[in-house]
Amino acid sequence: MAVMTHSSSFLLPPTITDAVNGSSPTTYALIILNQRLPRFSPLLWQHAKIRLCADGGANRLFDNMPELCSDEHNVQERFYMFLPPSCCVITDCLYKPDVIKGDMDSIRPDVLNFYKNLGTMIVDNSDDQDTTDLHKCIAYVLDIVSDDDKSNLCILVAGALGGRFDHEMGNINSLCRFSTTRIVLLSDDCLIQLLPSNRHHQIHIHSSVEGPHCGLIPIGAPSGSSTTTGLQWNLDNTEMRFGGLVSTSNIVKGEIVSVRSDSDLLWTITIKNQSSN
Repeated sequence: MAVMTHSSSFLLPPTITDAVNGSSPTTYALIILNQRLPRFSPLLWQHAKIRLCADGGANRLFDNMPELCSDEHNVQERFYMFLPPSCCVITDCLYKPDVIKGDMDSIRPDVLNFYKNLGTMIVDNSDDQDTTDLHKCIAYVLDIVSDDDKSNLCILVAGALGGRFDHEMGNINSLCRFSTTRIVLLSDDCLIQLLPSNRHHQIHIHSSVEGPHCGLIPIGAPSGSSTTTGLQWNLDNTEMRFGGLVSTSNIVKGEIVSVRSDSDLLWTITIKNQSSN
């Protein structure tokens, strides 16, 4: 069975990430949802080649992203951010999304007009109430990315956790609906991604920015047999199911965690607060 490798190098500065990724750099797409943005969102923005806001996520970008920037360069960009649209320098705004997509029931009119005047593409999918705004944005990314780039594509979802529980579950459901695409749900405190059962997985741990607490959770069906290495409490052909054993509050012990299972698993790991290190 083929091995699938995973890395949270998007939490590292781009210059370091390039060295980590080597000759096959990852193509990152960033989707911003309508929840509190993680403190490291400006770093995710730097990594991303494609940047989307899901409906009210544009409010979060407009209101919160400048507040997360503290160095001199970003203070200047924050100033530019709030210049009137008639000013020519605004076209160079650092935080202009490529696309705003969704059913448009959350975005504020002033924010919509602001980004529309900047040239952001607005895609109104209010006629589709059967899929979430995150689903719509993921589908859009997959439509515009070439087949050659899909193998190296990773979609980062900022503001995916917290708030309403049904929204969180909808976001996790998107991991399952697009199980062949690398998608990482991010909050201030942790990340979640799907480990499909048709691959063996090697997870490269960047201990300076993530861990040590982690978990493996069966999703969609019980796991009859899961095996890991690199954890304090490794699984050895272990059965996991809701109502039985679920591997929570585990701890990473090595630089690489390996996972294989006969069922899809959710991998989650804590993200460190760099300001406290």
